Formats: sequence, structure tokens, C-alpha cells
Amino acid sequence: MNNKIFALIPGIALSAAVTGAAVLLERGETALFGRAWLESLVLAILLGSLVRTVATVPAACEVGVRFSAKVVLELAVMLLGASVSAGAVVAHGLPLLGGIALSVVLAIAFSYAVGRLLRLPHEMAVLVACGNSICGNSAIAAVAPVIDAQGKDVASSIAFTAVLGVVVVLVLPLLDRVLGLTPLQYGIFAGMTVYAVPQVLAAAAPVSQASLHIGTLVKLVRVLMLGPVVLGLSVFRRDGVRRASLPLAQLVPWFIVGFLALMTLRSVDALPAAALEPAHVASGWLTSMSMAALGLGVDARAVLRAGGKVTATVVVSLVGLGAISWGLIALLGIR
Repeated sequence: MNNKIFALIPGIALSAAVTGAAVLLERGETALFGRAWLESLVLAILLGSLVRTVATVPAACEVGVRFSAKVVLELAVMLLGASVSAGAVVAHGLPLLGGIALSVVLAIAFSYAVGRLLRLPHEMAVLVACGNSICGNSAIAAVAPVIDAQGKDVASSIAFTAVLGVVVVLVLPLLDRVLGLTPLQYGIFAGMTVYAVPQVLAAAAPVSQASLHIGTLVKLVRVLMLGPVVLGLSVFRRDGVRRASLPLAQLVPWFIVGFLALMTLRSVDALPAAALEPAHVASGWLTSMSMAALGLGVDARAVLRAGGKVTATVVVSLVGLGAISWGLIALLGIR
């Protein structure tokens, strides 16, 4: 056990160092320009990706970096539940929840159709569709064994999704200014279009806390769609052979359960007031550290290796997902 803990230290330390550099850069921006144009969350991803792309992350750091990108992030998301009230979702009730589920189904169908039109193999088209529409790498990893996807297709899908996800994080806040979205609208739009949970945090936090909270909620509802989608793919396999179901813990991750539990306690004022601020601060620091680790796992050169068909499929699918998300906001009359 001690050896496993010690093995994590180099990667955690590297992630913390990149996070510290990002915080210093943000403070430098504020000192020079009077405001931070890029938040430390985004800077941490960029710095981590820069380190990964132009240098070699030491092998001794790999385990700790993966731990920071996964477990540290999951803990941060869970703690975020302590500062989120369910009021924004409850205010729109079942129409919003049903709209999110329907949007995910439509996005998967659209992305798959685009992939097949561009002559991607069936398995690759399914991976890209689920990764875009649900939760990025996690969805790809969960769907791959159900459809017997090849390792190279999984690696290509995950690498490209990670790189393009960083681009989306940078562009989305700029799009907010162009479209003139309200914090609630932007949060829902970010939660519906950004690939992974950490990227939603990075895209929504620079706009407002309200956007961060509703964006996280919407994103977690999308993540919960992974279970029904994986089950559906298993039942309706093209070869007629049903694969064994995934464990419940993989379909409903522990940190989502924890987030929902803390959110519920927060919504009914059952959490001690003295615990709210420490939980908020801890969530912020852990999120920044996981952003750095996420960047350290992203090699920007992966875009060049992914191929033109995959690139075109992902980009067109993202545009379609954005249109579906905007349509949901307009249909529900969210302001």
C-alpha cells in the first residue's frame, strides 16, 4: 500500500506545480491588464498540454498524473455539490431533464450518421458519436468493449476528443459574448456541448458561478445517460450477440452519487454553514489540479494522427450538438 502511495507522489507534485504556474500566470494577467483573460483552470490545461507536447513527461509521473486527472477530479466534482442548489433544475422540472435525455439520443444519431456518411467504420462511428454526445473519454472507454472496438480506434477517438475538448473550452466563453447568453443559458449550453466533466468546469467557471452550477448539473445528467446507451448497444448489437452488462459502479460513478447527495443536503439546508466555504475552496483547488493533470495527458499532435475523416466527423458532430442544445434552450424558453 505504501509503495502505491509513494508512486503517486511524483505525478501529483508535477500536477500541483503546473497548477501553481497557472495561478501565477492568472495573477500576472490581472496585474498587467486589470483582469484575467484566461482563468487559471484554462491556463492549467494549456500549460499541461504544452509540457506534454514539447517535452516528455517522466514515466515516474504517469501514475500520479492519471490519479490527479481522475480521482482528484471526481473528488472535486463531488465537493462541488455542496455549493449547488437544485433550484435551477427544479424550476424547469421534467421538461429540462427529458430534453437533455432526448438531446443526447438525437446527438448520437446525428453524429453516427455523419460518421457513416464520411465512411468511418461502424465501430469508429459509434465511438465518436458516444464520446461527443455523452461524456468524452469515459463514454468511449465504456462503449468500446460492448461493440468490440479495436484498440487503435479507441486510442484515436480518445486522443482526438481530449485535444478538441481543450479547443472547445477556449472558444465557448468567447461564443457566450457573441450570442449574448444569460448565465443560465450559457451554463446549460456548456453542459450540453462540452465533452467531459472537467472541461465543463473549465468552460463555465470563467463566466459565472451560476453557469458553473447549472452546467455541472446538466453535464451530470448527460453522464447518467451512459448506462441506458451502453445497455441499448449491448441489446441491439449488429451481430445479435449480447455482451455482459457493465458493473453499476461504472454506469453510475461514485462521485455523481456523492455530488447528488451533497446537492440534496445543500438544497434542504442540511449542511453546516461552516462547511460550505471550505468545501467550495477545496473543490476549486482540486479542480485546478485535475485540469493540469488533464493537460499533461493531452498531446496536441494527436490531431494530426487522428485522420481527416475522424476530424471532420467530430467537428460536424460538435456543430450539430450545439444546434440541438440551442434548440432545447429555445424550446423550453429558458432565460
